[in-house]
Amino acid sequence: MKKQKLLLILIPLLLLTMGATLTSSCAEQTEVPTQIIEDVSAQEALNLIQENKSDPDFIIVDVRTSAEYAEGHIENAINIDFSSVSFKSEISKLDRAKKCLIYCRSGNRSRGALDIMVELDFIEVYHLYEGIIGWSAAHYPVVK
Repeated sequence: MKKQKLLLILIPLLLLTMGATLTSSCAEQTEVPTQIIEDVSAQEALNLIQENKSDPDFIIVDVRTSAEYAEGHIENAINIDFSSVSFKSEISKLDRAKKCLIYCRSGNRSRGALDIMVELDFIEVYHLYEGIIGWSAAHYPVVK
């Protein structure tokens, strides 16, 4: 009889303790935003640029060398050379919550840059997989 009374007291206490633990665990967890990582064509990149033209939370990153960048780049693109030893450090200075479009000459270096940005938890990155070659082939504007 004493064991039954003890169990009647212990079981609710155990359930309360478990419930409190589960509740506090859920409360401590913060929702991590889902990453949006997409390859885009030159046309899709142009649409993205036009849709975000006045959005300060949209950035374009050219990961070619400074010499390549000087030959012609997408308007308003910032240049962070993927080949530089400081690339990861420089790219990590960008706001990870901003929407980014990245590109290089043909898509190879920007693919590597994309991998690093994913690793650094950038939230939304669009990769111009055809590079500036595809952009120029579509006769879209570049600035010097």
